[in-house]
Amino acid sequence: MSNQKKLSAGEVAAYIDHTALKAETTKQEIIKLCVEAKQYHFATVCVNPGYVALAAQELAGSGVGITTVVGFPLGATTTFAKAEEAKDAIANGATEVDMVINVGLIKSGDFEGVKRDVEGVVLACKGKAVLKVILETGLLTDEEKVRACEICKEAGADFVKTSTGFGKGGATAEDIALMRRTVGPDLGVKASGGVRDLETALKMIEAGASRIGASSSVAIVTGGQGEGY
Repeated sequence: MSNQKKLSAGEVAAYIDHTALKAETTKQEIIKLCVEAKQYHFATVCVNPGYVALAAQELAGSGVGITTVVGFPLGATTTFAKAEEAKDAIANGATEVDMVINVGLIKSGDFEGVKRDVEGVVLACKGKAVLKVILETGLLTDEEKVRACEICKEAGADFVKTSTGFGKGGATAEDIALMRRTVGPDLGVKASGGVRDLETALKMIEAGASRIGASSSVAIVTGGQGEGY
């Protein structure tokens, strides 16, 4: 990015997963999310699995993708549950799946268990949906972040992602740069948690992010100051 021209707000829109994941999110808010995604040409909307079918209906033919989350927000469900959740979401219209890694297994040093968990969801998504793996970087040491990224790459994931937005901390440019160095140029890196304005979004892209998760997406592309995820 350092040798490229600065992206415009409109160009940044193509990096954004326009997000609404709060428990109290209503159907009307999901419909509004989809209207905004079409208006500003965001990459995808990111919704909980129960709203995937509604989003698919609202976005049919628009070119906007549909991201959903599995094992969310703790990552502590079984691999079977994560894989079945992914399959169900894909059947309902999801084009991208953001799974939460098993943070407890990483902290336990059970890296084979982590790899099997990611592989199970890779298999469920293969050929049907893009898979992003949420590391919850605020809970990991730098060494654990690197090992988690290596595992995701080995397991066949398409992206690594910083945060759920519900845990400790959020995206930092330093973490994005570390993740990008670890996975190399072929995997995506998604910055999520605390990206609420254009300046921050541009810093994440400069550091190596290829996708941004934000609920303040409209503020980002219109020059405002957002709140939330």
